[in-house]
Amino acid sequence: MVNLQKGQTVRLEKSGGGTLSRVAMGVGWDVRKSKGLFGVFGGGGGDIDLDASCLLFDGNRGMIDQVWFRQLASKDGSIVHSGDNRTGAGDGDDETINVDLSRLPASVQTLVFTVNSFQGDTFDRIDNAYCRLVDLTTGAELARYDLTGSGSHTGQIMAKLTRGAGGWDMKAIGERTVGRTFHDMAGTIDAAL
Repeated sequence: MVNLQKGQTVRLEKSGGGTLSRVAMGVGWDVRKSKGLFGVFGGGGGDIDLDASCLLFDGNRGMIDQVWFRQLASKDGSIVHSGDNRTGAGDGDDETINVDLSRLPASVQTLVFTVNSFQGDTFDRIDNAYCRLVDLTTGAELARYDLTGSGSHTGQIMAKLTRGAGGWDMKAIGERTVGRTFHDMAGTIDAAL
């Protein structure tokens, strides 16, 4: 498993060799606990509803399809979203997007993963946000990227997967944005391609 830094790229390979076929992008977060004069208080500031999305692009940087809380599967069925987690409560991944790389149409060259706060909560209220890529065949975590840093942003372009001659690469992007959905981030996403 590789802990990625912003801007770092890693070649995705199946543990033990062979072709990587099915992966999951998991996203997790916690609500930041309130801080008072004498330290951290229990509880938090309510629930935070972050929304993970996966955008499919062709070789000319044209968007082919999108998977998000209003469309939980790609048109060809190769990408499926776990559904909208509206709280961030609990351990582990809060939302997961499963990708069958072997079923992706050849026209799909890049997958961009984003996360947004549809309700407009800023990352000042979020702790321990991360994305991680898991090999669904073996269960092994291939790469992880911590979405560090609080701020007044309401979204982030997390990472992208790019198809190459020998397989797929993952790049940690970590671009902070403002917007309730990926639609509001179009210019920043285009620059990240």
